[in-house]
Amino acid sequence: MVKIGLVGTGMLGEAVGLHLLESGHSLTAYNRTKSKTASLEKNGATIADTPKNVAESSELVITCVKDADAVGQILFGQNGIVAGKHEGLTVVEMSTINPNNAIQNSKRLGEEGINSLEIPVMGGPNVAIHGQLVLMASGDKDVFEANKEVFDTIANKTFFLGKSGSAHSIKIAMNLQISLLALALAEGITLTKKAGFDPEKFLEVLNSTYFKTGMSENKAHKMIRDEFEPTFTLKNLQKDLGIITEAAKDFGAVLPMAERANEIYRDAIDAGFGEIDYTGILAYIKKLSED
Repeated sequence: MVKIGLVGTGMLGEAVGLHLLESGHSLTAYNRTKSKTASLEKNGATIADTPKNVAESSELVITCVKDADAVGQILFGQNGIVAGKHEGLTVVEMSTINPNNAIQNSKRLGEEGINSLEIPVMGGPNVAIHGQLVLMASGDKDVFEANKEVFDTIANKTFFLGKSGSAHSIKIAMNLQISLLALALAEGITLTKKAGFDPEKFLEVLNSTYFKTGMSENKAHKMIRDEFEPTFTLKNLQKDLGIITEAAKDFGAVLPMAERANEIYRDAIDAGFGEIDYTGILAYIKKLSED
């Protein structure tokens, strides 16, 4: 099997790594906060001291970190992945970043003689642990085909979308849907409660129509019960909304709802709701209604 490296072992990265180990792959992992690699080490991963060491030990390196600055550091910084390059090395970027950053990274890696792809995913750690993610890939199709077995282990649906930057363009469009759906549910639940009705009835009616979503059928019931155990934090979704509004300007797109959503999620973080699940935007909306 391909020797796999993993740089970034937050909630999503850890779940992906655990599933790869369970599937029989060897794994070398690195995280800036080493304690976050403990579960992977317990399950058989080798823990490296630097991204460079991960690259030296791997044929395929998956990066899954917070933002474009972190991606740049682990790729091109001191003791970064490029410092450990060798013949046959491929780097695949799972982090959610601006498509233009992804294009620039792909170009720089190519100049270093390193194959690369972008592979952002949909789905949280709760599905990643079972290999049930949806994976979007862009870049060189030959590199995609050469590593498809690994991608099919990570995800139950895989889409090759074309040239570099394509996958991240679709990924941020998808995360925009998530942010607006969570807001719509939060406001619908709040409106129903303020009108004096059980919001479960609102969900029952909603989910009997074609306006229903996976979120309204599953997470919305937890929202009503004020259960916001994070699979993807509100803070991280706001970070992605910042990327979305930045990319929209780069592309010449006017997205008024994205801009307003970014402001609302940022205000929710300022009010202390950043570390709960993104569906905790309901808790912030509720607070506004009570003030």
